[in-house]
Amino acid sequence: MNSSAPRYAELQVTTYFSFLRGASSPIELFTQAKALGIEALGICDRNSLAGMVQAHVAAKEVGLRLVVGCRLDLADFPPVLVYPMDRAAYGRLCRLLTLGKARAGKGKCHLLREDLVAWGEGLIVVMIPDTADDACALHLRKLKDAFADRAYMALTLLRRPNDQMRLYELANLAHQARVPTVVTNDVLFDTHDRRILQDVVTCIRHNTTIDEAGFVRERHADRYLKPPQEMARLFSRYPEAVARTMDIVKRCRFSLDDLAYQYPDEVSVPGQTPQQALEALTWEGATRTYPEGIPQEVRKSLNHELGLIGRMNYAPYFLTVNSIVRYARSQNILCQGRGSAANSAVCYVLGITAIDPARNSLLFERFVSEERGEPPDIDVDFEHARREQVIQWVYEHYRRDRAALTAVVIRYRAKGVDFH
Repeated sequence: MNSSAPRYAELQVTTYFSFLRGASSPIELFTQAKALGIEALGICDRNSLAGMVQAHVAAKEVGLRLVVGCRLDLADFPPVLVYPMDRAAYGRLCRLLTLGKARAGKGKCHLLREDLVAWGEGLIVVMIPDTADDACALHLRKLKDAFADRAYMALTLLRRPNDQMRLYELANLAHQARVPTVVTNDVLFDTHDRRILQDVVTCIRHNTTIDEAGFVRERHADRYLKPPQEMARLFSRYPEAVARTMDIVKRCRFSLDDLAYQYPDEVSVPGQTPQQALEALTWEGATRTYPEGIPQEVRKSLNHELGLIGRMNYAPYFLTVNSIVRYARSQNILCQGRGSAANSAVCYVLGITAIDPARNSLLFERFVSEERGEPPDIDVDFEHARREQVIQWVYEHYRRDRAALTAVVIRYRAKGVDFH
């Protein structure tokens, strides 16, 4: 890269994980950013961290920095971009989003400024202003009071009449409030030719047609990634706000690599560690499974597995699965463990799986391996007609604020058809 070229990170990027808003995938965005000489991307989908795993993988593949972020649409304050500076702040951001989504119901998020302040420790907060009026000045003061040197204001071209005057007035307001400004391009797609697709998804969102859409479409076509030189030219009056993008990148050291397997403690017997509780249940189960006496080979397998489970701290997970299966069996709900858990003698004697690994010479390391270091995955099928009963028991037993259903994002792709 040309050493005299300005350094720039694009910190306001929306991916297609902001449903019916963004029009590009994380890998497309990072590939284009690399080609343009942009040093980092701040991925900020709306009220969501859903695209972060794909973004993390894409950033590594391309060799660029990912700044983990999120756009929060607050009910009583202008929208903000938030970036966790460390692992603890990322945890608080997740809690904040959970709070907002639990309040608002499916597909929505209801958050107030006071929620952001309550969970905002360790977050960099960038306010997205509209016009430089008294309300904006008041919001900036409140932002500065709550977040001190972690408060910023975005300068973004809207491509509307009097744009430069608007930026000038906003920069003055920020200066008066002692809130530093930072440049963003509010990116919705990777290259300009994606504009058409972005218009289509906007029309779907508003349940209208391209011909009828009018101003619900984005007013300008340049919501794509631009090279640092172009951003510096567009914001030539605000070079310090362009440079500040790199300051924020430096301050945000959090990476998804910092996350490790952290399983909550299972509700177990008082005075017993999860490992002790699992061992007691395992030997009880083994005695029940082999009333004539536990075969030497099985005893050896159980000791080996329990030792490995103990070293990896996986006992609480086994206890959780065991308690769900025990409940199902107590209600005569048909259930069956499957997949690689069938390699486990512990799962077999607990009654989670029905295949005796001793008879099938299956290898436990295919299920849990110290080298792989990944948590095990015990898949259990429940009979369709009564699955809801099991789900409701999980909610009651573990409490609604500690249990959740995971969602899978399905991506539609064109069929692999050859056109001749």
